[in-house]
Amino acid sequence: MRPVIYQLFVRHFSNMEIHGVDWGSREENGCGTFNGVTDKALREIARMGFTHIWLTGVLRHATQTAHPGLPAQPESIVKGLAGSPYAVLDYFDVDPDLGSVPELRMEEFKALVRRCRTVGLVPLMDFVPNHVSRAYLADWDGHDDFGEGDDHHTFFSPEQGYFYLTSNSPGDGPPLRLPDGLFEGEMTFGRVTGNNAVTWEPDRCDWYETVKLNYGYNFLAGLPALRLLPDWTSPKQKVPKTWRIMDDILSFWQGLGIGGFRCDMAQMIPMAFWKWAIARSRVRLPDVFFMAEAYNDHLKTTPGDPCTALLESGFNAVYDADCYHLAEHVYTRGNWANDFDRLFRSEPQYLTHGVRYVENHDEKRVCSPIAWGGTGRTILPAIMTLVYASGKGPVLVYNGQEVGERAEAPGGFGGHNGRTSIFDYTCLPQLQPWVAGGRFDASLLDEDSAELRDFHARLLPLLQHPALDRGDFYGLNWANMKNTTFGREPAEDTSGHWVYAMLRYHAHAHSTVLVVGNLSPTINFYNLRISIPQHAFNWCGIQTAKVRARNLMKKDGKDRFFDRSELMERGLPYPLKPGEVGVLELSGA
Repeated sequence: MRPVIYQLFVRHFSNMEIHGVDWGSREENGCGTFNGVTDKALREIARMGFTHIWLTGVLRHATQTAHPGLPAQPESIVKGLAGSPYAVLDYFDVDPDLGSVPELRMEEFKALVRRCRTVGLVPLMDFVPNHVSRAYLADWDGHDDFGEGDDHHTFFSPEQGYFYLTSNSPGDGPPLRLPDGLFEGEMTFGRVTGNNAVTWEPDRCDWYETVKLNYGYNFLAGLPALRLLPDWTSPKQKVPKTWRIMDDILSFWQGLGIGGFRCDMAQMIPMAFWKWAIARSRVRLPDVFFMAEAYNDHLKTTPGDPCTALLESGFNAVYDADCYHLAEHVYTRGNWANDFDRLFRSEPQYLTHGVRYVENHDEKRVCSPIAWGGTGRTILPAIMTLVYASGKGPVLVYNGQEVGERAEAPGGFGGHNGRTSIFDYTCLPQLQPWVAGGRFDASLLDEDSAELRDFHARLLPLLQHPALDRGDFYGLNWANMKNTTFGREPAEDTSGHWVYAMLRYHAHAHSTVLVVGNLSPTINFYNLRISIPQHAFNWCGIQTAKVRARNLMKKDGKDRFFDRSELMERGLPYPLKPGEVGVLELSGA
């Protein structure tokens, strides 16, 4: 089964306060809770075709909000009032903001995990292995803590928890000087930031509120140091201290029913650790799901493509950031639909294991008026269908995407930048009519939001179709370059600017699906024809004189019949308005 993942940011999801203000407190702006994700909500999510649910922002993290017995952290090490969920304060606890009764937060979280399982959703959570809050503390009995016994004046030692600044480090310290002032916990020493900034004076572009964890090698020494790490068969007592603690963390959450982990910035962690940790996790739960957020950037720990290395290390799936960026660049940098052919040919590993998405908590909302060229709601059905239907790997939908969330709610540290802020107490205005105080009723949505949600509910189950789940891929744009009806603007002499078409074919199931989308926000291709060459018919095994086409996106879609010769010569007629798509099952007749 192809994983279809709903990313549910708990702080936002069930928050019904619509009259918040920028930089508002929890009391002013409200906050979602574990209990707010009810049985009804989960049933409705599962009914849309989701198989997994990524509960985001669950771990206890640094915040400027105090709770009974849990003091707030200093402003200098917290981004926003609510705080970043990726500045983890305690790996063995959950965010007290998310508890209806903060003292009972862990019991409420366990109950949510059970509710997910009851409706058939596999619960996932964040695993943040690279960095922790500068105020990190853990009160879980029976294990060592990060930094315990460290020499604060030694940059690196294999058994230390952190990397420490020295008198030779840039920035003229101590003390550590952060963008918003001093931090009392680092007045006589300092630690390297989560994004590897070795300086006494990190700037606002650094992950200054976090500190980098030490996996037993000096990250400044590069590949030679990595080669000295233990291999994946090493016993627990023979690996670096951080490895042992991380194994305890994964084991703890697996024991509470978590079925998998979205691993933050996984390319920054040694592959030797991943092989070791994932192997141990699969002894505890053979089908545990590991999904990597990873990028081929300067922070990687491998000489080549880190995404390939992560898959080889045991991950089920890795973010396909290249596909996301190309989709966005169609609207922000002038890329053509044809460019997807080049991308898909260059990254075969992502066909099977790439996590396809058009939104997540790090990216701008497609329907934001200041993102995606302002095309918003019009193009979302077409671009998401192309992105999702062209792969075999997991797909990801961010809560609010299904109703056209615009990221116009109150902000704060996150600003008003087209994203739903992860740093502040805010809400999802387009989703709130569906949440409706716990009713979770699509009939309460406005017509536009209801239509978009219905589109998601029709498309997502189709991803389990044999051809779209496990089928091979065949791009059709090359065969339509001279086809004047095929996504061409009036002054252009080459086609494929705005239309993309593909075939997916599963040989064992004898199943072929044609997917075509109009990516233009304005042009109506009313005379569109998709040419399907002889080579493509040979590839998918359709040799009959007649071809049946069935529209899979319509419940009452009637079969249409075509001469195969007509489809090769003139093409299959399929008019598309801006942002429209077609998903057709083809078979011999």
